[in-house]
Amino acid sequence: MNQRVIVDPVTRIEGHLRIEAETDAEGRITRASSAGTMVRGLEIILRDRDPRDAWAFAQRICGVCTLVHGIASVRSVEHALGIAIPRNAELIRNLMIAAQYVHDHVMHFYHLHALDWVDVVSALKADPKRTSELAQSLSGYARSSPGYFSDVRKKLKGFVDAGQLGIFANGYWGHPAYRLPPEANLMAVAHYLDALAWQRDVVKLHAVFGGKNPHPMFLVGGVPCAISLHTDRAGRGGGHGKGPHFRGGDGATALNVVGLQTVQNVIRQMRQFVDQVYVPDTLAIAGFYKDWFTQGEGVGNFMTFGDFPAKGMGDPSGYLIPGGVILDRDLKKVHPIDFQAEGEIQEFVSHAWYDYGGGKDQGLHPWKGETKLNYTGPKPPYKQLDLEQSYSWLKSPRWKGKPVEVGPLARVLMLYATGHQPTKELAGMALKKLGVPMAALFSTLGRTAARTLETKLIADAMQGWYDELVANIKGGDLNTFNGAKWEPSTWPKQARGVGIMEAPRGALSHWIVIEDGRIANYQAIVPSTWNAGPRDAANQQGPYEAALQGHRIHDGRQPVEILRTIHSFDPCIACAVHVAGPGGEAGPAVVTGLAGS
Repeated sequence: MNQRVIVDPVTRIEGHLRIEAETDAEGRITRASSAGTMVRGLEIILRDRDPRDAWAFAQRICGVCTLVHGIASVRSVEHALGIAIPRNAELIRNLMIAAQYVHDHVMHFYHLHALDWVDVVSALKADPKRTSELAQSLSGYARSSPGYFSDVRKKLKGFVDAGQLGIFANGYWGHPAYRLPPEANLMAVAHYLDALAWQRDVVKLHAVFGGKNPHPMFLVGGVPCAISLHTDRAGRGGGHGKGPHFRGGDGATALNVVGLQTVQNVIRQMRQFVDQVYVPDTLAIAGFYKDWFTQGEGVGNFMTFGDFPAKGMGDPSGYLIPGGVILDRDLKKVHPIDFQAEGEIQEFVSHAWYDYGGGKDQGLHPWKGETKLNYTGPKPPYKQLDLEQSYSWLKSPRWKGKPVEVGPLARVLMLYATGHQPTKELAGMALKKLGVPMAALFSTLGRTAARTLETKLIADAMQGWYDELVANIKGGDLNTFNGAKWEPSTWPKQARGVGIMEAPRGALSHWIVIEDGRIANYQAIVPSTWNAGPRDAANQQGPYEAALQGHRIHDGRQPVEILRTIHSFDPCIACAVHVAGPGGEAGPAVVTGLAGS
């Protein structure tokens, strides 16, 4: 019997996402629809505000992606006003962005995505001694003794016996799609718990450079942390620096040798966990699910904006991650992106709950973007969306009219295509170890593996940026702020800019139009909008929808197959839908279940 499988809400993500999948008589998905069901308000809120303050509002787009939205926002203003930041500020931003990658990717793997592959309850059957042997065969990670795994199993058994599985309570434990032996499950559960403790320490880097985490501080023209060469007996630094936020004196916010040593320790902790736990676990788990290297590809087009500059954002030749577009899996040709051309990057609303003044089927460049809500969906409670009409609060971004995937897989493919040797060596090692071809990366598990590989690449790059920052400081360069063009009196009457970057989930851009010193228009196109958006005017599916095509669902009431592919993108729907009506209208109600047809 044909069915419509509804997953709402999709859990273990950020935000509110609904997936409706229509299946044939054999349970294979013939059409999938991705719907963002949450409404918020930021683009409207930013209108008529001081551009220098935009980052503080834009950060609140998401509670996870705070740092990247803050940086994309200040970059948009810097681009509009032609402000170049000092190299020290660039290095500090690189380190902060990189730390976000490593922290975010590790947490996503263990706490959001691994449970699609790991049967937690099965871990109770594991032999701690054999689990130890397995773990020690994979790496030299210290916490791998039989006693340690025995303690973890005992703790887990206590949860199960008491009926207090907590965050593990609603998993599809025992589902035939799980294939790991009990020992591998126990090892993964132990590393899940280890990652919780690890992440508490590594977020200190953001606190050192940005004052706090989440929502660290930013500054148009640089970074808001002065650099000090001195410490008092209590380890506090004396304040030095330039700019409106730098006052000096007690040094409470100055970056000194104590803060720098903390940053060095964090980098070491990050690299150690990635090398000894994250990479080995990904390869070990993937080895049991090789058929997932042949499904879940998506649209076959990939895009990156580029990031981690060495010569300023104005010179893409210095980016660690290059920008460009790969079409139809062709890694031999990279297409350039023109951010100012109106026909390149556009957003469509044909199947979204918005209106455009020129009609729903037109595409708008972000500088001319409109945010006009028009909810036409069913009134709650309801069972199904009308998928022939509008069905999502997400827009549909396109590059030259084509849907593209953004994120870790796009970045790894771009690095590979442009001849980045460390990427080619690392990808080659992983593919050889797993015994799969290069084409395996175009898949659900390939997307997950790419996230792991880029985490190692970026964690390793952090040491170089740190060393350069320390060398600059030792050489007497303490500058972290460019105060030129800070005052609105120096600005042109009208200016527009785009702040681009590679967020952990993919290509991110904030677009700003400034008139008479105030924000006239502000649009943010985020990674999960590119990936999770609905069909467009040409009826082209977005990456989520296309990636689910052909999946066979074993049990419509436990659709782990849908979750595996959707989680491989690491959805952040709070980022993707960030508008609100003047009356604060609610979006569609939440419905979970299976609808037959």
